[in-house]
Amino acid sequence: MGFDWLFEGQNAARLAQGLWLTAQISFISVGLSLVFGTLFGLLMRANNILVRAVCRFYLETIRIVPILVWLFAIYFGLSTWFNLHISGFWVCIWVFTLWGIAEMGDLVRGALASIEKHQIESARALGLNRWQIFQYIELPQGTRRVLPGAINLFTRMVKTSSLAALIGVIEMVKVGQQIIENALLTNPSASFFVYGLIFILYFLICYPLSLLATRLEHKWES
Repeated sequence: MGFDWLFEGQNAARLAQGLWLTAQISFISVGLSLVFGTLFGLLMRANNILVRAVCRFYLETIRIVPILVWLFAIYFGLSTWFNLHISGFWVCIWVFTLWGIAEMGDLVRGALASIEKHQIESARALGLNRWQIFQYIELPQGTRRVLPGAINLFTRMVKTSSLAALIGVIEMVKVGQQIIENALLTNPSASFFVYGLIFILYFLICYPLSLLATRLEHKWES
């Protein structure tokens, strides 16, 4: 039989649609995480102890509780407790964005904290104010140090988006499961070919990003 049946009927179109939905969830979540995560990272370095404590609590809460639990809690919890029915697509974006903000914020905090203190002290001695120090020292160096980690976070979001299938989102993995169910009686090896194709698609998305992150890291370390 081979794998020609994979491209018969609407199979290819459905897989493409599932891939597009996966990309939408990932790109929207990453975009929001980059913006609000950067702001969160700056908040984590605030002088106010209470602000830092609240930020730390948020970070640890997001990290300790598995993403799947967050998806279930928000998707089923909102409908049960508040009678709000929100599509799984938007729940995924909310949860992945909350996760991305926490992780991106910690990357930003770590990147800024890794800048040598003598550079900041020298800038102050030259008469630069707080904004000028951020603009000319912290921002350029922090961006270079945070970018590889941010790209790796993006690849993790793409891979984690497969959890969306568990709350009814018809993304790429869910489409693959449906195709397997329809073809299993006529093609016992359907799962091998379908999941093999999904593996290749994820690889084609994530591997170039991983290479880019590694290359940037080596380039800026040298």
